[in-house]
Amino acid sequence: MVDYESDDDRSKVSRFGLRSFLMRDWPYIVMLVLAIFGVAYGSVAPQAMTNYWTILCPVFAIICVATQWRDVEGPEAHWHLIWTQALHWIAVILAMYLVLLVNVKQMMNADASALVVLTLLALGTCTAGIRHAAGWRVCLVGVILGLGVPAIAWLERSTLLLLLITTVLLSIAVLYVMHHRRERGY
Repeated sequence: MVDYESDDDRSKVSRFGLRSFLMRDWPYIVMLVLAIFGVAYGSVAPQAMTNYWTILCPVFAIICVATQWRDVEGPEAHWHLIWTQALHWIAVILAMYLVLLVNVKQMMNADASALVVLTLLALGTCTAGIRHAAGWRVCLVGVILGLGVPAIAWLERSTLLLLLITTVLLSIAVLYVMHHRRERGY
């Protein structure tokens, strides 16, 4: 007897497609977007930064519990997950409050405060993912946030250099286009 494979490879493709990725990993993408938005928001409105990070930590806690909920069995394990994540994220919020206290905040500018708080959030997210073996995606979000700290700091310091390089490249491109138009007689 011959077993023919299906000509319909959509089931194989859909598992690895963009839509499948977004449906499966949307909580982690939301975590990344919210954290990066927090850094940008903290640079623009430093007085509102404390409230934003205070709201963001419980959101991260809820995402951590929701994504790991199906990996634990039984009501006792579920309560243990809730309490360990709650205590973990309360500790992260308290660490953020220490950084954002008026006396400590006066020693740093708004950008430095935002980066320190992002570092604490990255550490909290990574350790929340390490807590459960199934939380590797949460841990990966924490690692990405941690790697984002020096990248954001470099971008903030190098903005003028990047602007200068972009201006030079655009000027060369404009001169090149103008030169070729002149040669063709346009």
